[in-house]
Amino acid sequence: MSKRFKVTGTGKIKRRSGLNSHRNSVRSGNMKRRLGRPFIMSEGHAKNIRLFMGVSKKKPRKIAHDRALAAKAEAAEKSAA
Repeated sequence: MSKRFKVTGTGKIKRRSGLNSHRNSVRSGNMKRRLGRPFIMSEGHAKNIRLFMGVSKKKPRKIAHDRALAAKAEAAEKSAA
């Protein structure tokens, strides 16, 4: 699994795109460039991949929520001052 997927710092799962092995002459340059970049997996599948890879403790939604709360508190603190 670790050869095919990478875990970001917050726990999101990156994967490579398919559709990139042959018949590339049919595809436009924009599509080939887009397919060469890594994709972030949807959270429904990423939860299972994290479980298989043994990094199920990382919760990207919780990290995003905590960061949003911290930013909101900081903005409220600045407006109060």
